[in-house]
Amino acid sequence: MSTTADDPFVHPALFYRGDAEYLAGTVPFVWGGLAADEPVAVAVPGDNLTLLRRELGDDAGRVHLLDMTEAGRNPGRIIPGVLRAFADSHPDRPVRIIGEPIWAARSAVEYPACVQHEALINHAFTGRDVTILCPYDVDALAAEIVADAEATHPVLIDGAGRRASTAYAPDKVIARYNEPLPELPGAFELKDTTDLAAARALAHVRAAATGLSPDRVADVEVVVTELLSNSVEHGSGTGTVRLWTGDGEFACEVHDRGRLTDPLAGRRPAGPYQTRGRGLLLVNHLADLVRLHTGDHGTTFRAYFRT
Repeated sequence: MSTTADDPFVHPALFYRGDAEYLAGTVPFVWGGLAADEPVAVAVPGDNLTLLRRELGDDAGRVHLLDMTEAGRNPGRIIPGVLRAFADSHPDRPVRIIGEPIWAARSAVEYPACVQHEALINHAFTGRDVTILCPYDVDALAAEIVADAEATHPVLIDGAGRRASTAYAPDKVIARYNEPLPELPGAFELKDTTDLAAARALAHVRAAATGLSPDRVADVEVVVTELLSNSVEHGSGTGTVRLWTGDGEFACEVHDRGRLTDPLAGRRPAGPYQTRGRGLLLVNHLADLVRLHTGDHGTTFRAYFRT
């Protein structure tokens, strides 16, 4: 069952308890795809990836395997860099993907981005002949997370079988987690600026002082430049840049007085001949986490880098 009766896209949540239920819900899904000559990808946390690889045996070599703790550490990267990247490489065939973006070690700062990602999958794949199975460890995850999964997935699978979700409401989830971002105490601020060079230079100095590697400092420079450029070109014409260090992270954010109306901004892969519109996509690719809040009082993008 999919989001509508005639939509080929299928997006079930698999609620599992323990390794046996995990394998019972995932391995037949993989083998069914291989038997039908459908491309299959698996992007799950490392321990579950090891479990599946062992159970699949030689068939693991026929599956595209990814550790989601790396490929999807920023949830904003998963749709373009994992799911669409695989599905788009097989444009004329049905595709099966197991994607597990939420696990117990996800932080409270990460979680809103994770659940919004799960909701946005339904928009990103409407009309595509793709099935994305999302496992949830109900023993390790809070009841609120399981409830959110029921709202972001039109189909639910557990030990009792398969059923339609009566709580399915992905747009309400997107709106509910569009929440103001927590304050960054002691952040350095460059207010209402259009000066990309100054923002980039300041980001370099502040990021380098945290001990980030030269490559990651360069990534911070790119992210700040792209976010401010987006505010200048598509927001209110200026942006306020804030830079902050704490809790093992470096954060950079840009706020403007515009309102973002496209919830998939930065999550669509760029076309081969696309020369513009790659900025937010690049931000999601480079940062360890991207959070967003938008509303009548403006839009804030915040990117985190682990130090």
